Amino acid sequence: MSRIRQHVRGTRRTATAGVALTTATLLAVSLSPAAHADARPTRATAVENAASALLAHAASLGLTAPQDTSVRDVVVDKDGTQHVRYDRTYRQIPVLGGDFVVHLAPDGAYRGADRATRQAISVPSVTPRVSGPRAAGLAVSALRAANPGTTLKQAKAKPVLVVDALHGSPKLAWRTDAAGLDSLGNPVARTVLTDARTGAQIDAWDSIETATGDGKALYSGTVPLETTQSGTSYQLKDPTRGNTYTGDAEGKTDLCIFGICFSRAPATLFTDADNHWGSGTTADRASAAVDAQYGTNETWDYYKNVHGRNGIAGDGKGSYNRVHYGSNYNNAFWDDSCFCMTYGDGDGTTFGPLVALDVAGHEMTHGVTSKTAALTYSGESGGLNEATSDILGTMVEWYANNSSDTGDYLIGEKIVKPGFGKAALRFMDKPSKDGSSADYWSSSVGNLDVHYSSGVANHFAYLLAEGSGAKTVNGVGYDSPTYNGSTVTGIGRDKVGKIWYRALTVYMTSSTNYAGARTATLNAAKDLYGAGSTEYNAVAAAWSAVNVN
Repeated sequence: MSRIRQHVRGTRRTATAGVALTTATLLAVSLSPAAHADARPTRATAVENAASALLAHAASLGLTAPQDTSVRDVVVDKDGTQHVRYDRTYRQIPVLGGDFVVHLAPDGAYRGADRATRQAISVPSVTPRVSGPRAAGLAVSALRAANPGTTLKQAKAKPVLVVDALHGSPKLAWRTDAAGLDSLGNPVARTVLTDARTGAQIDAWDSIETATGDGKALYSGTVPLETTQSGTSYQLKDPTRGNTYTGDAEGKTDLCIFGICFSRAPATLFTDADNHWGSGTTADRASAAVDAQYGTNETWDYYKNVHGRNGIAGDGKGSYNRVHYGSNYNNAFWDDSCFCMTYGDGDGTTFGPLVALDVAGHEMTHGVTSKTAALTYSGESGGLNEATSDILGTMVEWYANNSSDTGDYLIGEKIVKPGFGKAALRFMDKPSKDGSSADYWSSSVGNLDVHYSSGVANHFAYLLAEGSGAKTVNGVGYDSPTYNGSTVTGIGRDKVGKIWYRALTVYMTSSTNYAGARTATLNAAKDLYGAGSTEYNAVAAAWSAVNVN
């Protein structure tokens, strides 16, 4: 799908400055003279002055060796007075209520500070007794309790370990953002603070703000969207995910030759007056944009929450989407050169708009592959490149847990039309069901189109997750054979995703072939679960079941 049989084209938070209270950092802080009295200090000068103040007044600010600080905001008044706002961490854990503002005279002299709390920041241990998943479950329960009389759908929760200095003596806690849709499809959200030692709820509050909207997608139902308010309207730009945004290509295309682009289709940012986007039909151009933005959000969240990867490149920067590209364009692709995803509308007979959730996960994963193993897009490594996008894109679909587009092992099932003649683009349990893909490895598999040679790895991943034979998973029937007639027992898709991601990011290289992929995934399984573990042995068995020995 970087073409549906085409080649991949090859690729709010303010910036902060930290002051760590360690000997090395203290020696590295620049103690430049204060700004000249006749010149209004710059932001950089204010940060320098504040850094000096932190060194000189650490005790009165409650700063100790286990703490670090980072600049959140800087205000310089017209008369040169400076105000530098800091966040604080304790042993690299955010401190809720640890923020403070340092006030400086126009010449940089320290005037004082405002602190959210004056208590000493310290906890006996930073190891929680209550697990993150347990905290997430408690937060979802709290969200349900706060919305009585409604059936909560698509409930999700994201716990983050914090030191709570806002509610009495500092304690280790989970701050969990829980969100879902009510019975009318409207977003509801609640932030829950849970004691990480006892599981008791410390506090909770509603967290839907004016820049949280919702959209009616073509494939994914009504979904919550983080947007950016601009004047009296809203932009389809997500400040919580690196300012990822979605724009309208307006039916235009790029002019690119051998990877050099002389012109690009536009990405005119979608805007909306009431923060309710799309109608769920193609009659509204914003509906496809909702799918694309939602797919980006879920892919971002999957990589961040499951694998600890902050954005496609791991740098916290968002990509962007272009929808309505070309005319009846039966394609979707990731392009490294613009760091963007592009979606056609399909011809309406073979394909509908190509903005389905697993397509988004697939395309953005091409970007992850480009920034990590950079698997060459030909031969067996090309098949592994495509399979990586199918495997991890499928994991995104399962992660999203969307009732309108439930998790499965079918690729692109939402976008195909009756004219395509098959229920999906590809089938992971038995890839040959598409008429072209390989179920098993052979010496000639590298001669196939990469979308067909990918079948070997897709089949491996399915077997490793679910096992061989006939079964129904999430309402879909599968029947997965093995090359050697063996019976394979699955270890679950979550472990498969973690093993494949580690293999991709730690062990695979641009030239990895199927034999190398076996070695890479065995190494990953050994790292994660131990040599000789059930998971390690299952990886070996699943590869043998697709004739990679």
